[in-house]
Amino acid sequence: MILTHDHILEEMEKKNILIEPLTSNDQIGPASIDIHLGNLFRRFKTRKAALPVREDTNFKEITDYVEIGKDDHLTLEPGEMILGITWEKITLSESIAGWIEGRSRFARLGLAVHITSGFIQPGIANHQVLEIANLSPAPLALYPGVRICQIVFERCEGTARYKGLFQGQDKP
Repeated sequence: MILTHDHILEEMEKKNILIEPLTSNDQIGPASIDIHLGNLFRRFKTRKAALPVREDTNFKEITDYVEIGKDDHLTLEPGEMILGITWEKITLSESIAGWIEGRSRFARLGLAVHITSGFIQPGIANHQVLEIANLSPAPLALYPGVRICQIVFERCEGTARYKGLFQGQDKP
């Protein structure tokens, strides 16, 4: 069941949903919370050889870490994909899960904010990595602090806690 505005507020009051920092109450929409783009990225290195899609492939070996100033921007070329991260840390109780979704205003520019794996596990406590792709024919300038995506929340039947590889991440 998707949580609407009032239920999101109730769960935040109970500390079942924590968004840190929540800079403005107008981030909370009818059934989601807008989340800002951070200033940390991983840009893929140019290469001709095929990337192996295996459990032991390490994305850090094929990307460069990029940090930009809060007033600067990163240009994303047509067809390019980068890894970004949310400004906010998202913490969910064991009974709440979520989904990262793009915002239609940016999708209409050709920006895909989370191309796959948008599910946020219950019991998570981290900044969410965004798989950002430019599907437009023009370069796009990405600015830290822009409300780039939204999270939709739902109740779980039962409880669970994420204990995977990316628990606690704060960099892409």
